[in-house]
Amino acid sequence: MMNLTIYHNPRCSKSRETLALLNERGLAPDVVEYLVTPPDAATLQRLLDLLGLSPRELMRRKEDEYAELALDNPQLDDAALIAAMVAHPRLIERPIVVVDGVRAAIGRPPEAVLALLG
Repeated sequence: MMNLTIYHNPRCSKSRETLALLNERGLAPDVVEYLVTPPDAATLQRLLDLLGLSPRELMRRKEDEYAELALDNPQLDDAALIAAMVAHPRLIERPIVVVDGVRAAIGRPPEAVLALLG
C-alpha cells in the first residue's frame, strides 16, 4: 500500500484538481494544508531533494512576498530562500505530492503526479 502525502492549498485550483485526481484513483493521501501547518526548514530541504529542485525553483515568483522580500537577489543562499518559504509559505509552489517518502512531484499540471503512482 502506497503512503501518499499532498501539500495542499484548498484555494488553489491545481491543488484541488490534483487531490481529486488522486481520489478518483481510490487514493486517500494525507493532506497537509501547508498554509495552516507550514513545513519547517528540514522538511522543505527534504522536499527539494526529492523533487531535485533548488529553493528558488520551488518558489512562486509572482507572489507579492517574493518582490517585497527582494528574493530575486542572487546573493541570497539556499538557507535564506528556505527560511523565506518557512516564514511565508505562500511562496511554496503547490501542490507537492510525496509517495512513500522517497519520490515527489509538483502537480503542475495535476497529471504530473501520475508518474509517481506507476
